[in-house]
Amino acid sequence: MAETPSIRRAAVILAAGQGTRMKSPLPKVLHKIGGRTMLDRAIDAAYEVGCEKVIVVVGNHSPAVRETATRRVGIENIVTQDPPMGTAHAVNVAREALAGFDGKVIVTYADSPLMAAKVLEPVFALDADMAVLGFEAVDPAAYGRLVLDGDRLNAIIEMRECTPEQLKIKACNSGVIACDREQLFSLLSEVKNENSKGEYYLTDIVGLARARGLQPRVTFAKENEVLGANSQAELAVIEKVWQDGVRQAFMDNGVHMPAPGTVFFSYDTQIAAGVTIEPNVVFAEGVTVRTGAVIRAFSHLEGAKVGEGALIGPYARLRPGADIGKDVHIGNFVEVKNVTIGEGAKANHLSYLGDGSVGAGSNIGAGTIFCNYDGYFKYKTTIGAHAFIGSNTSLVAPVTVGDGAMTGSGSVITADVAPGALAFERAQQIEKAGWATAFRERKSAEKAAKGKK
Repeated sequence: MAETPSIRRAAVILAAGQGTRMKSPLPKVLHKIGGRTMLDRAIDAAYEVGCEKVIVVVGNHSPAVRETATRRVGIENIVTQDPPMGTAHAVNVAREALAGFDGKVIVTYADSPLMAAKVLEPVFALDADMAVLGFEAVDPAAYGRLVLDGDRLNAIIEMRECTPEQLKIKACNSGVIACDREQLFSLLSEVKNENSKGEYYLTDIVGLARARGLQPRVTFAKENEVLGANSQAELAVIEKVWQDGVRQAFMDNGVHMPAPGTVFFSYDTQIAAGVTIEPNVVFAEGVTVRTGAVIRAFSHLEGAKVGEGALIGPYARLRPGADIGKDVHIGNFVEVKNVTIGEGAKANHLSYLGDGSVGAGSNIGAGTIFCNYDGYFKYKTTIGAHAFIGSNTSLVAPVTVGDGAMTGSGSVITADVAPGALAFERAQQIEKAGWATAFRERKSAEKAAKGKK
């Protein structure tokens, strides 16, 4: 949260669009960038820039958007645009929710997930009657154009309303506008819908402000900071921009990635300096990795803690609740879920460890399974320090293997094993002399006979 500014701040976040170009049953603003919904990102930015009141404008077509927004800002700060009649109309429905607020209001967009607090702060900081966030587009395309006189803004012209000369302007409108609350809604009351779409454009308040003798001004952001997502392709572009920024930040902080473009992070991933991340690793939400750890190729981590000097993978899967201690080895095709693994323990091959704990220095043999679920409830497996679990052991929880104990390969362990003991469970091996040779001779003869028919 930013320091409380001297002038009070509020935000109106527009989230009522239907997002039909996404062609998805999931509402547009609930699509994620770096594991966090675009709506949540917009709300995060508003709070982080110091807004004490955040209003979210939603539509009746999307109960899921309303539910998400309500959880974040409270039902009293949700307003509904129905039917949709343009951006000015959308902001205007927040009039009552902001009644009595004395300060600046910024208008932002739930489908522009890279507008972080650092992007919005200059809009609030600009000394102007009205502040607009602009950017210079490589290809202005369908963006509204900013008609400027220095940094003073004469008008914002929607692309459909531009003259051929105005279409040559590179300075474009991000849609973000900030001004005093009373002034904002006074100007909105004068907006008309006399345009090609018959909508009430928020951009029209710039001309109305100038007609009153006010001086709107512009501050500029980078184009990739104001990108909006209206389709799956645009969403993918934004994801790449965000991931590239996070990758660079981690490398600048001392994280080694030989192929950074193949590594994917979540919004809350924490990686310490001195960590190595090999190619094709995915970090979902809730992962912390301490210094000196190595995450080998093709591993997937979610909701996990990785201790100092640990070696994970390749092809490992750490699921929520995996708490990997210092210098632990979790090897190829090992899955860990809700298990704490003590310092120096190893599970190097082909195992499932679910619900329980493994003591320091223990060795988990290949093919070990924590049988933690009976179809109704989950149970815990507890392995003490310096235990040795033989290959292909099934541990049927709830069960405890004491400190220094061992299990024989191929055992199904259903009862607790005392510290220092050896437990094994297997049928007696029976050998029939010559049986295999006789079997092969018999089958070969049968095959030859069939071939002659």
